[in-house]
Amino acid sequence: MNSGWTRRIAVVGLMVVAITLMIWAGVHNARERRRQQQEQDAARVVLIPEKGGAAAAEEGADPAPKLQGKPAPAFTLVDLEGKKVSLADFKGKPVLVNLWATWCGPCKLEMPWFEEFSQKYAGQGLIILGVAADDAGKTVIASTAKKLGVTYPILLKDDKVEDAYGGADYIPESFYVDRSGKVMLATAGISDGGQGGKDEIEANIKRLIATSAD
Repeated sequence: MNSGWTRRIAVVGLMVVAITLMIWAGVHNARERRRQQQEQDAARVVLIPEKGGAAAAEEGADPAPKLQGKPAPAFTLVDLEGKKVSLADFKGKPVLVNLWATWCGPCKLEMPWFEEFSQKYAGQGLIILGVAADDAGKTVIASTAKKLGVTYPILLKDDKVEDAYGGADYIPESFYVDRSGKVMLATAGISDGGQGGKDEIEANIKRLIATSAD
């Protein structure tokens, strides 16, 4: 093989390497932009009114409130220990179903509150179920829950459950299910990342327990 062919092969090889690097960089940048967008979206604090309305519709409000007053969609999911957990297991109890994600800032704010309320109102039958609505994988989900001090059940989602509960497009979402199995209240986001938001969630829980006791 003469030196001319050697140079041509070397040039072609360099071009292939350059194109490969360009493709990799493009994919990496796209993933990074998506991650940054998710973090920006997660940082938003969104409150869906208890009763939908024109204002909510104009802002592209989450469809979760459509479940209010209706039976909560049944589900059976696997927890972090591999145990199957069904909503039906808690029939006759007030249940708070919370859809969250590992990348969601507001979720990480309110989950320690849920843990506190889970302990505080356990004697009144309150059950809190966290449904991890992302694809981070069980190890990351478990690690995130542990860092947040969460001991209430964390369940691994499936697409059917997400669809049944409105698509999980607005995270976090919470569904307050009364003893009859109906959704008393559905919310998306948190109205306040401080004490006001915590107080609001506790007020919703108190209302759920009171309504369930009727």
